[in-house]
Formats: sequence, C-alpha cells, structure tokens
Amino acid sequence: MYLGLVDSLAAQGRSCFTYQEFFSLAGSSEVAVKSALHRLQKKGEIAMPYRGFYVILLPMHRIVGCVPAAQFIPHLMEHLGEVYYAGLLSAAEYHGAAHQRPQVFQVMVAKVRRAITCGNVRVQFIYRKNAAAIPTELRNTTAGSIKVSTPEATALDVVGYVGHCAGLDNVATILTELSERIDPQRLVEVAELSPVSYAQRLGYLLEFLGEGEKATMLADYVRRKRPVPTALSPKTSMKGSKKDSRWQVYVNAEIDPDI
Repeated sequence: MYLGLVDSLAAQGRSCFTYQEFFSLAGSSEVAVKSALHRLQKKGEIAMPYRGFYVILLPMHRIVGCVPAAQFIPHLMEHLGEVYYAGLLSAAEYHGAAHQRPQVFQVMVAKVRRAITCGNVRVQFIYRKNAAAIPTELRNTTAGSIKVSTPEATALDVVGYVGHCAGLDNVATILTELSERIDPQRLVEVAELSPVSYAQRLGYLLEFLGEGEKATMLADYVRRKRPVPTALSPKTSMKGSKKDSRWQVYVNAEIDPDI
C-alpha cells in the first residue's frame, strides 16, 4: 500500500513529498505512517535529505542514495518558504565555467542553515543577507527548474566568497571562462548589491586575466564610490604588497589560474 503511494507520486512526475502530504494520502495512524516511511528508507525506495521531506529514489539513484541536489533543492526551499539560488561553484558549473564538478552543491540563502548530507549528495548553504535581491535565471532539471545566479552575480559572488571557492587561483580560473558571458552594464547594476570591495577585487582580476574591456564600466563605478583600499586576498597580510591605484587593491597574493 505505502509503496504504491510512492509509485503513484512518481507516476505523476513527483520527485519528492513531505511527511504531511504522505500522511494525508495514507489515511493511517501516525505510528503506521512513520513506520512505513522508515521501512521504505531502509529498502532504498526513498531518502530523507531534510526532516519531514522525502525524495523518491528511482533505480538509477539508489547507488548514490539520493537524487541530484538540483532536483530537490527548489522543492525543499519552497517547502521551507525560503529564498535561495544555486551559487558560487555550482552556478559556475551551470555557466560552463567549472573545470571540474564541485564536490558539494552550493546554495545561497538569506537564513543560516546547516549543510545537508543525503547519501553521497552534499549540499552547502551559504548565508547572504540579501539573497532575495540577487538576479537569477531559471535552468531546467528533470524535476522542474532551479534558480541560478546570473553570470554577473556569480562573478561577484565567487570573488566575495573566495573561501568557499577553493581559493583565488580557482576563482581566477572560473573568471577566465565566465567573463565571456558577462555583460558590463549588468555587472555594474549587480555590483550595487554587494560591498564595493567585491567590485574592486573582481575588476582587478578581470584586468589581470586580459578581460579589461569587461571591467571598464566597473572601474567608473568603483571610482565614483571612492572606496578605501582593500586586499586582493582578504585573509592574507598586506604587509609589503603593492597597491593597484586603478582598483584600490593591495595585491597581496600571486595568482596562478589553471588555463
């Protein structure tokens, strides 16, 4: 009976469901429903990436123990009533700017959340206070669509959250491929949503990578802001480093992109 309910949901194109939905459909006691869901998990028919939220495992997913994060994150965030977007290395991959698949799926959220592990699938939530304001675009998945930060927003995010992006060298590698998708005007518009230091570092890196034409309007934006100098590598000492006067950036790190 309970497996039949799961099969029925899958036949409707559903990839996930909540405990409350299942309980309503089952028409049984809470004890019976919880016991049934536990048995279905043990059999590998379903998985629970978040308490009270289940994903349906087709045979192709059972060896991994979960469906791909992109298939359930939109539904989970809708269930939680929270804003989100796939960002950083995960967004870079959608834009064709990741040299290798990230080991963890990265989601930007406006509320602090713990990471999720579901089988071999790991999801990292990164707090961004104004996540709701960041421009996104929809990308299709086999279970619907997912919000992904635009190329411009992704470029600013990877520079601003370099600690979540495997360091400056990797950020520079991402920017070499992401730059061709960046619109200079939109880049300035999105820069308004981040600390000016993000724009300073990004402008310097784009120029360093030979993509100065993408950063011309951004340079005007930075000049108007009259920012205080910032470090290229925020967690590295600036002692003895030279300052780039155009971007007001202390170049306190050597950059070696994988290109």
